[in-house]
Amino acid sequence: MRALPLLLIIAGCAAVGESGQAELSRELANMTAGPAQSCAPSTQSQSLQAVDNRTLVLRTANTVWVSRLEGPCPGLTPMSTIIVESFNGQYCRGDHVSGLEPGSSIPGATCPLAEFVPYRAR
Repeated sequence: MRALPLLLIIAGCAAVGESGQAELSRELANMTAGPAQSCAPSTQSQSLQAVDNRTLVLRTANTVWVSRLEGPCPGLTPMSTIIVESFNGQYCRGDHVSGLEPGSSIPGATCPLAEFVPYRAR
C-alpha cells in the first residue's frame, strides 16, 4: 500500500529533472560547444546552479558552462543552494559540491565536479 505513494513521488522528481534538462537543451540549441575545460570562472555575481542531481550550469556574460557529474549527487536539486569547496578561485574538476535544500541546515552528499563544457552563441 505504501509503495504507490513512493512511486508517485519518485516519478514527480524525475519529471522535474527532465523539464530542467529540456530547458537546458533549448538554451544550448543555438550555441556551439567548445572543448571541455578543467575549470570555469568563479565570480561573485554568478554561481553554479543545479539543473538536476547530476548537471550543474554556470552562466557568464557570453558562455554557458555545463558540468555533468559522473553520477547522481543526492541533495542537488534546482532549488538547492550549491555549496562548493574550491581552492583556487575557480570552479574546477574535482572540487567538492553539495546541495543545501531550502529550510535545511545540513547539506546533502558531497560529490566531485566534472569537467566543464563551454557553450557560446554561434
